[in-house]
Amino acid sequence: MKVASLSAPGGIDRIVFRDVADPGQPGSGQIRVALHATSLNYHDLLVANGSIPAADGRILMSDGAGIVEAVGEGVVEFQPGDRVVSCFFPQWQDGLPSDVVGSFAGTPGDGINGFAAEYAVCAATAFTHAPRGWSDAEAATITTAGLTAWRALVVNGQLKAGDTVLVLGTGGVSIAALQIAKAMGATVIATSSSDEKLEKVRALGADHVINYRQHPNWGKQVSSLTGAGVDHVVEVGGPGTLAESITAVRVGGHIALIGVLTGRQGDVPTMALMAKQARLQGLVVGNRRQQQDYIAALNQNGMRPIIDRRFALDQLPEAFAYQASGAHFGKICIEW
Repeated sequence: MKVASLSAPGGIDRIVFRDVADPGQPGSGQIRVALHATSLNYHDLLVANGSIPAADGRILMSDGAGIVEAVGEGVVEFQPGDRVVSCFFPQWQDGLPSDVVGSFAGTPGDGINGFAAEYAVCAATAFTHAPRGWSDAEAATITTAGLTAWRALVVNGQLKAGDTVLVLGTGGVSIAALQIAKAMGATVIATSSSDEKLEKVRALGADHVINYRQHPNWGKQVSSLTGAGVDHVVEVGGPGTLAESITAVRVGGHIALIGVLTGRQGDVPTMALMAKQARLQGLVVGNRRQQQDYIAALNQNGMRPIIDRRFALDQLPEAFAYQASGAHFGKICIEW
């Protein structure tokens, strides 16, 4: 079968397309999946460009969606023909995070081979059913970006109708968070450096938009829009935006610390955070049970992901270059 793998020490120009042995038929407790799509996340980009070291020849991509071709002995959850989507932490089935998910050692496309491949044979528990009626490309947006937004707002944040949510930027997590928040009756404020993108988020239901280049102290503007600050911040920027997010959150509010787009470390205004008595919660995606709950909600609310562009598998380097440019709105998908 054909795969896209990475030659050490990494770099988009070191992505190699090669043929490897077919994984064969599933064993006990396993399923064989014909993969047809993946989606790009910042984590995948860090692996591809060498910022996160990976083993030589690592098959890329954490997200995978496709169709079950065969099931092994003892598998009752899936049948041939079912559409499925992968789990970011296949070893984390339920409950709170523990040492087993303290690193990316078991994450596809990082610690283990990923889904930039034509077929996969994995434990049945490494996948869930895809939402009804979704294409493989749409389903592939769930594994990382969609589930991260769901856990941030619904699982950790206990989002409820009438809450206010601040989303930063217009990448996959932020757009999914906007959609989830609006589906649950929340008010959404969105930021971007592009007026064109801000018009797009308005069309998706954002109640207020802020161009952060025109308003560098956007935290104060968020507070003035709401009167007291927002209930939830989906913080994907990291150290370069966290201070403004703390300014924007209400007393007793919740900041979901998800991304490191502005760097991996920096100063935290601890006095301001303490005065706000806000909860700063770090998170990395979520577990299989949370993914199943998210998909159950998607089957009810009719929400569909926003896909900016689709590339072929052999265009993966071009797709990563497009992602790195920051020009995308929503998700970038690979289909084959």
